[in-house]
Amino acid sequence: MPGTLNSSALARLLGKWHLGAAPAYRELADVVRLLILDGRVALDTALPSERSLSDTLGVSRTTVTAAYAHLREQGFLSSGQGSRGRTRIPRLTPLLPTLPSHGELPAFGNAGPGLAAAGLAAPGLAAPGLTAPEGLIDLAYAALPASGEVVHRAFAAGLTELPALLPGFGYDAMGLLPLREAIAERYSSAGVPTDAAQIMVTSGAQHALNIVIRALTERQDKILVEHPSYPNALDAIRAAGCRPVPVAFVGQGAGASQVPAWDMPALQSALMQQRPRIAYVVPDFHNPTGQLMPDAQRRELARAATAAGTVLVVDETLRELNLDGGAATPVAAFSPAVVTIGSLSKSHWGGLRTGWIRASEPLIHRFAAARTTLDLGGPVMEQLAAAHLVRALDEPLPARLDSLREGRSALLELLGKHLPEWETARPAGGLSIWCKLPGPISTALTVIAPDFGIRLAAGPRFGIGGAFERYLRVPFTLPPAQLETAVLALRRAQDRLDAAPQLRRTLKTAPAVAIA
Repeated sequence: MPGTLNSSALARLLGKWHLGAAPAYRELADVVRLLILDGRVALDTALPSERSLSDTLGVSRTTVTAAYAHLREQGFLSSGQGSRGRTRIPRLTPLLPTLPSHGELPAFGNAGPGLAAAGLAAPGLAAPGLTAPEGLIDLAYAALPASGEVVHRAFAAGLTELPALLPGFGYDAMGLLPLREAIAERYSSAGVPTDAAQIMVTSGAQHALNIVIRALTERQDKILVEHPSYPNALDAIRAAGCRPVPVAFVGQGAGASQVPAWDMPALQSALMQQRPRIAYVVPDFHNPTGQLMPDAQRRELARAATAAGTVLVVDETLRELNLDGGAATPVAAFSPAVVTIGSLSKSHWGGLRTGWIRASEPLIHRFAAARTTLDLGGPVMEQLAAAHLVRALDEPLPARLDSLREGRSALLELLGKHLPEWETARPAGGLSIWCKLPGPISTALTVIAPDFGIRLAAGPRFGIGGAFERYLRVPFTLPPAQLETAVLALRRAQDRLDAAPQLRRTLKTAPAVAIA
């Protein structure tokens, strides 16, 4: 069933909405519209009745009626029975106006060369999985180059072990035993007793998630996700024919220093009301916000998922990239039913394509059976090397973490200096900063970014139904000199948009580009 939002919950999200700068109904409508665009109010959510909301806010019912009517006129609220309309994104696809001296931008509704170069696609089409064209600084991918010597040494050691395996067939849906044992030992040392029978090796975390979804869901099943969430996970959910149930983050702190945080009451409510088959979360340096879920919330989430009969799937791909040293217990320590996904792609190198699933032994057997429709096992050479890397996982991390801390500090300083109107929350770890923009311009920035030598991933890529048009993920994985070049390019790109008031006016009510 689609979600509902009671008046108390909406009032909490609205905050101090009535500033007296415009009629009350208009201010109320504008704030609700921004909540929808930012993803804090999910799409297809029934808003409170006019009477209930007017009582909670202490305004006249006429004010709420006029605000809802304004939202319907703009296309952000459906016409429901009575006054219980549901949130939506307008289905308009206006053309972006021509910008001075830089040619014509492609229409929102049509993919052209500019969109392709920006990493976008037309509505209904998957975004290209290509790296940036030569000469562009790529800010669309949050990833590190290989920890060279360590990876090379692991492959050299694996190569000496390969001849002993050549007499066999080479197929193993579970993965090589030495690698599974190394991964199990890693979990055990972190306080989650694990044996090799609870581990299945995969070709990366994305492959692992696809196996889990294939094994545990059917078409039209619901999968709870954080909002924003990892774009490729959202793609996997859609590709499986499942329905994502987004739960928005809330802001903690005051003003521009607000930090995104998990809304536990909303997560618990969604689990009990929606009863999703799976809940997919990234509690360790969440992508894209970089935040770390506290242990108390991890325990609550595990309990709520168990009570709802939901399989909690935890993505720990970024767990090792702990920049501030904050302690966090693996979620699997709070419930034996948790399914955990891990990978070496962020800590060592994306080119390794080595990941894993940790779960109960019966579930691992289900995943192995489901896997045979995708592949018959992973590359043996990579697994031999990965076993050495997992056993020495901490070796390359100090230097990589120091580099990331330097990049985070440099990027925060550069954004504060050159784009002071952008709001940034310091991430506790991970690889990127989730920036709040001064207006709904994320898609427009992404489209024109190649003109300024950079490639971006638009904020709506991290949401559902066009949300997060006011947000942009900026990674700090590049050297400081390149980060400075990239931020100066962002400044020039925004200046271009600021010089096009017609474009700015259009974006105030236009939907974000739909990216599947």
